[in-house]
Amino acid sequence: MKSHTKCKCTSNKRKNSRYEMGISWRLFGALLIFIAFILIVIWVFQVALLNWFYEQSKMEEFGTTDTALTAALGDAESLGNTASFYAAEYDECISVYKVENGIATPLIQDICTTPTCLIHHVSGETLSDYFDKAVNSEEGVYIEQFNHPKKNNGERPSRRFGTVYVSVKDIDGEMYVIMLNAEHIPLNATVNTLEMQFGWIAFVLLIGALVVALVISRSVCRPLKEMGKSAEKLARGNYKANFKGGNYRESQELADALNYAAYELSKADNLQKELVANISHDLRTPLTMIKGYSEVMRDIPDENTPENVQVIIDETERLTELVNDMLDISKLHSGARKPVLETFNLTQTVSEVMRRYSKLTERDGYNITFDFDREIYVRADRTMILQVIYNLINNAVNYTGDDKYVKVLQSQSDGVVRISVTDTGAGIDKEDMPLVWDRYYKVDKVHRRARIGTGLGLSIVKGVLEAHNASYGLNSKLGEGSTFWFELDVTKSEFIPLE
Repeated sequence: MKSHTKCKCTSNKRKNSRYEMGISWRLFGALLIFIAFILIVIWVFQVALLNWFYEQSKMEEFGTTDTALTAALGDAESLGNTASFYAAEYDECISVYKVENGIATPLIQDICTTPTCLIHHVSGETLSDYFDKAVNSEEGVYIEQFNHPKKNNGERPSRRFGTVYVSVKDIDGEMYVIMLNAEHIPLNATVNTLEMQFGWIAFVLLIGALVVALVISRSVCRPLKEMGKSAEKLARGNYKANFKGGNYRESQELADALNYAAYELSKADNLQKELVANISHDLRTPLTMIKGYSEVMRDIPDENTPENVQVIIDETERLTELVNDMLDISKLHSGARKPVLETFNLTQTVSEVMRRYSKLTERDGYNITFDFDREIYVRADRTMILQVIYNLINNAVNYTGDDKYVKVLQSQSDGVVRISVTDTGAGIDKEDMPLVWDRYYKVDKVHRRARIGTGLGLSIVKGVLEAHNASYGLNSKLGEGSTFWFELDVTKSEFIPLE
């Protein structure tokens, strides 16, 4: 037994371990992942690919210069101005040759921006090699990248990176060779500087993420903790617990929902207590009568009469009705009882119910009428709709006025049939109308035993009609009686001429 208890506690600890991490650390972790992603992006584009982007930029500059010079070929003045402009703009060396007899000569344009330029004073053999490679390429362009030494005032040579760009052009049957050269500035020092900055940026962002996570988590957690304490009060039955959501919309919406839930729970708890009290009262009365009459019949032989036996039978039937109604309500609310649809004559069904009330009419002087102008068929669960009609009429009989008049009316409009049951009782206040469908709800707050039925009829009506997705409602005014109604879709309607 001890071992079992220990295992159970250990299991609970494992289940709760998932929730040990607070929102501040979860938020910090999310910010950390986001910052790591940002830092990786920055490092890739600003450090790892810096040389690549630089080279691509240089290639674009070569292409721009090549296009401009091509447009100026054939016009010496325009070519000179264009070459001067782009040589200064992009720090490029420019040489333009005209091809004669398959040889790139003479030199028609030459601008040098650096003494270490690779395309000036180039040998004829190298020039021919560049020309052949450009001609044999698919786009007429040959590009070569390399390193070359540069002497600085007799000091140790440094390494410089450069690119030679060779383009062959055919302008109106004449061949030209455009040669461009530009040095690439080494970016090692720049990359090292960026890497150092990158480390400091990462450190500052991590500290900032931790501070932001703590600040935000505190402002978010405070209302959540308060709502948690209020929820514990609510769980202990304190329905006056007040939930406050703080300054965030989502937490405030949660608080409003919990306050509404607390209100509904308090109302349901009160109704449950009233329900238990009322059912206890309705069960006690027939049981008391059954016991009393049984004891009288046992102790006094002359009291063993059919009338006393009938009282016991009637009270037993009332108990059976109450239990059956409670079971029906339970099945309807749990969804265990589903409608079995069939097509039937609704008008005839109501008429059959009216005939069963004929004894009540004759015995107690009730006037229950049914008005209709045609027979109407509907598709629904006939047994469940019979329950609805019975309970609505029973409710009207219990609460009608001194004239004991109850009117049942069938009307049709736009393919929908409405059955309404009207009494001449005291009526219902507008504020109480939505509550009359609750189990054992009492408008006058004084529970009395129903003359007919169990007092659970309207709750059964609500469950049945909602199971059919049917419309229902109540029209009432104080002092003028009440009308309960429901509607179903018409399947078939046959006109019956009234005599």
